[in-house]
Amino acid sequence: MGLQQSLRGIDGDVGEIVPLAHAPALAHDRSMKAYFDHEKLDVYQESVAFCGWVGDLLNDITGKAAAKDQLDRASTSLPLNIAEGNGKFSDADRSRFLEIARGSALECAACLDVLAVRKLIATEQIVPAKEQLVRIVNMLMGMLKRFSGRAEFLREDEGAYPNEYDHDHEQDHDHVRDHEHE
Repeated sequence: MGLQQSLRGIDGDVGEIVPLAHAPALAHDRSMKAYFDHEKLDVYQESVAFCGWVGDLLNDITGKAAAKDQLDRASTSLPLNIAEGNGKFSDADRSRFLEIARGSALECAACLDVLAVRKLIATEQIVPAKEQLVRIVNMLMGMLKRFSGRAEFLREDEGAYPNEYDHDHEQDHDHVRDHEHE
């Protein structure tokens, strides 16, 4: 039984690829023949699609920026660590690479934020990519819960990323609490 089949038994699905409408590079060709087990993983397919989108994005950014170079490295690291982790036999080894992949996905999100705040890319441009990164992190968290003895110590729970409304609502409550103590 492969990793993908064993994960389907946990909650029915590993995830699906949802390509970004404005970025054809994210619509990775799943009809390509899979030669290796990791190529069958939805999280791998989605991370490769994200990596392709990043390549297109980086080609459009003029000038030199550390975050641009770091985004290139982190987006490349993401599918590479998923593939390497899937090839490991022990749960501990597999988990270590999946944790690194998770960190690379979070790093990609931070790089996109830095590029946007420095006005090298439009904020609207990164929203679909960050949504895709949330899906990737959620799939990795599902895998880590299956293979890692340390999964309870990881910060991100599946679906735990708040939306913009939740953040604004939190700030309103903080503002009210501050005025209650005056």
